[in-house]
Amino acid sequence: MKVWSDRRILDLFGIELPIILAPMAGPGTVELAIAVSDAGGLGSLPCAQLGPNEIRAAVEMIRRSTSRPINLNFFCHTPPTVDRERELVWRAQLKPYYLELGLDPDTPLSPPSRKPFDRDACALVEEFKPEVVSFHFGLPAQDLLDRVKATKAHVIGTATTVREARWLEAHGCDAIIAMGFEAGGHRGNFLADDMARQVGTFALVPQIADAVEVPVIAAGGVGDARGIVAALALGASAVQIGTAYLFCPEAKVPALHLEALNKAGDDDTMITNVFTGRPARGIVNRLMREVGPMTASAPTFPLASSAIAPLRASSEPNGSNDFVNMWSGQAVRLARRGIPAAEQTRALAVEALAKL
Repeated sequence: MKVWSDRRILDLFGIELPIILAPMAGPGTVELAIAVSDAGGLGSLPCAQLGPNEIRAAVEMIRRSTSRPINLNFFCHTPPTVDRERELVWRAQLKPYYLELGLDPDTPLSPPSRKPFDRDACALVEEFKPEVVSFHFGLPAQDLLDRVKATKAHVIGTATTVREARWLEAHGCDAIIAMGFEAGGHRGNFLADDMARQVGTFALVPQIADAVEVPVIAAGGVGDARGIVAALALGASAVQIGTAYLFCPEAKVPALHLEALNKAGDDDTMITNVFTGRPARGIVNRLMREVGPMTASAPTFPLASSAIAPLRASSEPNGSNDFVNMWSGQAVRLARRGIPAAEQTRALAVEALAKL
């Protein structure tokens, strides 16, 4: 029987298949995480948009449903300071859209829901002791990181450059996600802001693998077995897959987003900061074309999203995706459609082993 030649991630996390579900805030459901873990991969629960009670309920449901390892994912951005002048510029830029939709451009805005890892979240990690805890946008403060590691959880972080990978290893990460420019959703960059200098997955993975001692997880542009084989050949010990799982019935993807995913081609995504204030890859729509895709006017992450929310809430029920952030990676066309997550995970593994 064929076996995986590089078992570092498998043995470290206690999983059977070198496939990790990308933690996708919104589409990433409890059911999706359970399915991937039960299939032998590593299911991930995105926690950045969940309050403590929501995280508790989700993890309790996962623990009741599977005994397999799970990953809890958190953001580590610095809480932003409101810049009133920048906010006024941003709202003025969006004013024509408010008027077009019959909305008051001066309406009070709700605060964004995305929160960085804090003491409350850390207490939940200490209580539930997940096998893996992953961080996006760097790592939390040292005292919080020490508490996480004291639970015996394996810590992984996202790097978009070799410099970030070395930093993560030096600060105690047990494995590193090498996130290439092809990946969907928010970029994990934290030491570099210039998107023009970001590196593609299949150039980034071998350079990070050469630069660090811990195992590497390839993310971005992996949509089928060929991508898995290529990533492993370049030095990755596992892959992290997101976009391909958006088509699974367990994922929670709005109808307009799913429709756009089904129609998207290889060049239909862009990196944009107009939805949240941080660069993220998504399917091109009206807001990205007319305001961005990258604009210095957008307030600091995640404050930009507050002024977008009313536009989306008003237009989406009428069938418009003009103000919907439709995150997607560049390999969207490689994804299977409508396959349950467990079946997809096993099929990807079997096909990759056959090619290896």
